[in-house]
Amino acid sequence: MKTIQTDKAPAAVGPYSQAKVAGGFLFASGQIPLNPATGTVVEGGIQEQTEQVCKNVEAVLTEAGVNFDSVIKTTCFLADINDFKAFNEVYAKYFTSKPARSCVAVKDLPLGVSVEIEIIAEL
Repeated sequence: MKTIQTDKAPAAVGPYSQAKVAGGFLFASGQIPLNPATGTVVEGGIQEQTEQVCKNVEAVLTEAGVNFDSVIKTTCFLADINDFKAFNEVYAKYFTSKPARSCVAVKDLPLGVSVEIEIIAEL
């Protein structure tokens, strides 16, 4: 098993890794809309936050030597299901290979953010 760590994505806000590689797959922890340089939540609504989350996911993928086309499954968490359409508009720009996906509304997300995305990718 190998740990993936990059300073181009936010540092973990708890006792976990950004991602792990095992059995030919990348298992990435959920990314939230933190600016990796400042560690602060990006300003704006669901679209701005989703853009940052996708950039953070991309940084983890790049560190592992793959890209969005390698993603086979995502799990997406929204603080408000009414953001579903606006979220999808941004998500679709990045996940063009249309991986399998679950998308659910949750009561709260870390640091009060609007969106979190976790991924599984093939190496």
